[in-house]
Amino acid sequence: QVQLVESGGGLVQAGGSLRLSCAASGRTFNSYHMGWFRQAPGKEREFVSSIRWSSGSTSYADSVKGRFTISRDSAKNTVYLQMNSLKPEDTAVYYCATRRIFSAQYDDWGQGTQVTVSS
Repeated sequence: QVQLVESGGGLVQAGGSLRLSCAASGRTFNSYHMGWFRQAPGKEREFVSSIRWSSGSTSYADSVKGRFTISRDSAKNTVYLQMNSLKPEDTAVYYCATRRIFSAQYDDWGQGTQVTVSS
């Protein structure tokens, strides 16, 4: 059974930084992408970033390019999202998720961690 546990959220002022972690367990992830999503109040969940576990190739939403960096530590089975130059519009619950390579659907999700950016 796959478990994804996010941590690292909190309250930060605009312009500040946070690093989110997603500790993954229950399978090997070499054939998976790990993604970060977020959902703000009253809005739909949106894609933030993803990383292919095996190669480390990454992708980002335009809204976070140049500010956020996704990475993974294979030894710890953990994915990180370094968030710099945070803006109030980054306020949301952030979720990590996994999907198989060549699949369009993310199947496993964590419980989420709240990020609040004050102006």
